[in-house]
Amino acid sequence: MSTATTTDNNNTIRAYAAMEAGSKLERYDFDAGELKVDEVEIAVSYCGICHSDLSIIDSEWGQSQYPVVAGHEIVGKVHRMGAGVKGLKIGQTVGLGWTSESCQHCDVCIAGKGNVCPKSVATIVGHSGGFADKVRAQWQWVIPLPAELDESKAGPLLCGGITVYRPIIQHQMDASKKVGVIGIGGLGHMALDFLNAWGCEVTAFSSSPEKYDEIREMGAHHIIDSKDKEALKAARSSLDLIISTVNVALDWNLYLSLLKPEGKLHYVGAVLKPLDVQAFSLISGAKAIAGSPTGTAAELRQMVQFAARAGVEPITEDYAMSDINEAIEHMRAGKARYRIVLKNDFA
Repeated sequence: MSTATTTDNNNTIRAYAAMEAGSKLERYDFDAGELKVDEVEIAVSYCGICHSDLSIIDSEWGQSQYPVVAGHEIVGKVHRMGAGVKGLKIGQTVGLGWTSESCQHCDVCIAGKGNVCPKSVATIVGHSGGFADKVRAQWQWVIPLPAELDESKAGPLLCGGITVYRPIIQHQMDASKKVGVIGIGGLGHMALDFLNAWGCEVTAFSSSPEKYDEIREMGAHHIIDSKDKEALKAARSSLDLIISTVNVALDWNLYLSLLKPEGKLHYVGAVLKPLDVQAFSLISGAKAIAGSPTGTAAELRQMVQFAARAGVEPITEDYAMSDINEAIEHMRAGKARYRIVLKNDFA
């Protein structure tokens, strides 16, 4: 990306960027170049802050390319479109999540699974994200949003929401199933809401008793103190699926024991340490471990429609985009309840 000398041309994007790993964000204007034939330019209205944004800002995963313009839970209006864009119109309310581009021709893409395309482009890795006044993406990944969704709250659905929605459909959960959620934070609180709306019996694992009343309001039918080994042992063989949203290592063999035969332990939280799992924890009950990134473009569209119909929405705290460093520090301190959303206030 090149620094613009003026701010009055159509291709200039005004943003907040990290110039090096872990740095505070600075105002940064750049020339995005000519709009590609298959690209949509979105005028950003709101953008959520996800823990993955912090991971990229800090180069925690070794993928960061500086300057980093993070932000991938984006809601805005279609501002400009390339000549090859289909199905969208100027001024339409849309969303953009983790994926901003896929090759559209490999076997994976032809099968409709562009979120795992080997050449997919993440919105914030080597690409400018939504901590800005505008953002660009390939049109297939620009998701039309139902009018029933609150624009100020919809952004976190585009990453956190689809991340926890994906295991529900991947493992074919229905109202007869019992599902556990480990970690009731930014991801976990949306998982409770989705699962409750889906009709599942939901168990939350949390070590924060002060949050238990809130957790019940979020949709948990049962709460188990994740530090209480006796309570965990009492829940053995009771769950069809456990969704882990945490990024710390736990006693995974103990959690596997909570699954029914053929149950699944599904990771959506990025645990950086290798998983310590005994083979017999899987073999004895024909259990399985799974994981997933976000979702396909089709799943994103399905998810926002379901969220609109079922009234699923994240619990958010609002900040002006100009207060982005304050918002990030609030999140780093673990004080966010439960997702932070930035409102575009570029003059």
